[in-house]
Amino acid sequence: MMDYKALHALAAVVRCGGFEPAAKDLCVTQSAVSQRVKGLENRLGQPVLIRQTPPIATELGQKLISHLHRVEHLEKDLTLANPQVDRVHARIAINADSMATWFPEAIGKITDEMDVDIVIADQDKGIELMRRGEVLACLCSEDTAINGARVDRLGVVRYRAYASPDFLLRYKILDQPDKLHLAPCLQFNEDDKLQHQFLNMLGMPDPLNPIRCPSSEGFVQMAANGCGFGMIPEMQAAIGVASGSLIDLAPTSPIDIPLYWHTWRSGGSAMKRLRASVIKSAHRWLRQDR
Repeated sequence: MMDYKALHALAAVVRCGGFEPAAKDLCVTQSAVSQRVKGLENRLGQPVLIRQTPPIATELGQKLISHLHRVEHLEKDLTLANPQVDRVHARIAINADSMATWFPEAIGKITDEMDVDIVIADQDKGIELMRRGEVLACLCSEDTAINGARVDRLGVVRYRAYASPDFLLRYKILDQPDKLHLAPCLQFNEDDKLQHQFLNMLGMPDPLNPIRCPSSEGFVQMAANGCGFGMIPEMQAAIGVASGSLIDLAPTSPIDIPLYWHTWRSGGSAMKRLRASVIKSAHRWLRQDR
């Protein structure tokens, strides 16, 4: 049987950024918080916290926090008189491009009843966080539901290769399009292989000069300012295309990435409302091509 006082202490330390603020949040002494977390670690035989500033949960610790949040959602549905569950928590994994475009609309007023902790994860990686029990829901390109969860198809994000007019002139891309792989190529992070896929699709090798930019908004700005070419969602590039600061390098060669919403079946009513909101917003903004 889980010691839920200990789980609440662990979650509070991570959420509040330390033992002292966690104690104030839980209205107990700092010693009580420390003893509960240590007791949990002694029982499990391994650490649940990395004691740095601020403390962060270990992989096991994050699984326990996610379990606690799922229980809170279920207790909320039972309307139990427990002040600790007046607000429930949801840690969810979202890819950066969705956060920069349509997903904030999906969250909407959900934050009136739920504290949302958003983890930025590539569309190919979010499902791994869900499998490890680290998040309650994720947005990803994986269409197979994991045990105990459900999956909904949301639609398709169409990516195109964009660059600035100045960039095309400097690197003579219009005269030598088959040399594009030699020019600077924007890449969100090491997991982002869309640019590789695009070049390979056109018969070129992987980019020779990748430039990392782990910011979705910054990625667009760097492309518009001639720092490199990159794959950008159509909806995100629309303003740059209209103003002439971005040019589609291959109008007939887009890359479509399907998106799916994964959530635990036992997530509770608040998560069901979030799911409905995500589906509604996705159908409004994403391509529904089959």
